[in-house]
Amino acid sequence: MASIWTELMGAQVRYLGNQHRTRVIEAGDGAPLILLHGVGGHAEAYARNILPLAANGFRAIAMDLLWHGYSDKPPFSNDAVPSYAAQVIDLMDSQGIDKAHIEGESLGGWVGMWMALEHPDRVDRLILNTTAGVRFAEGHVHEKPGEGRELLRTRSLDAINDPTPETIRKRLEWLMAAPDRVTDELVDVRLKIYTDPEANASLKTVFENSFGFGTGPSRQIPEERLADIKAPTLVFWTEKNPGTGPDVGEKIASLIPNGQFYCMDDAAHWPQWEHPEEHDRVVTAFLRGESVGA
Repeated sequence: MASIWTELMGAQVRYLGNQHRTRVIEAGDGAPLILLHGVGGHAEAYARNILPLAANGFRAIAMDLLWHGYSDKPPFSNDAVPSYAAQVIDLMDSQGIDKAHIEGESLGGWVGMWMALEHPDRVDRLILNTTAGVRFAEGHVHEKPGEGRELLRTRSLDAINDPTPETIRKRLEWLMAAPDRVTDELVDVRLKIYTDPEANASLKTVFENSFGFGTGPSRQIPEERLADIKAPTLVFWTEKNPGTGPDVGEKIASLIPNGQFYCMDDAAHWPQWEHPEEHDRVVTAFLRGESVGA
């Protein structure tokens, strides 16, 4: 595996935004494609995709969400999902981007769905990469919380309360179908963020108010609202996604009027990192209006 540094040679790191200072890693000058990480993550989640997607004709922009990475860390909002969406729109406004493709992984997908429902004029095509944030009617899908969000919560709190190479690695291994896909460099990058005092404090608050806990309003999207998503949508799932298998992704795709479904074999919660060439090929085909199959 190439290093993050060599994967990103040719990209630029800078801070954008009007109301918020948002760190981005970007490359390319084609149609804008904004890449949103999951809870506790950072822009480097897409380190293996930014340059290839730029070469395929897109302006690929990976960003740190509020309270994550090196983006702004204002007082925490208990209404976090709309705040993340407002941050994305602020970034777009600062660049004169009227409409963008959005790919969101996990929490990022939740933010993308929120934007597609509440700000449909700003979303071109939507990619829901192992997305969180859908509230299903009881019995409609099979979930294993102990393997999914409950285990993720435990490992997230362990990593932020006691950030060591070992606790960070265990948190990252949850994302992968095989533990050796967690590189030492990826551990180092996340350890540097998690041991930064400001980032540590903000992420601790984020984790304490995620995974179904906290005092803010529930912004989970009821499954019936998925019918209101007008943007063409690719639900990108994986064979080994922890807690919610391919049947959940298929269910989401079936509820979105212009939804397609794709399942990657031998991947868990970070398909864009685990098999980047396949991810980029499928995403590019979808954004060009081609069928991606299942």
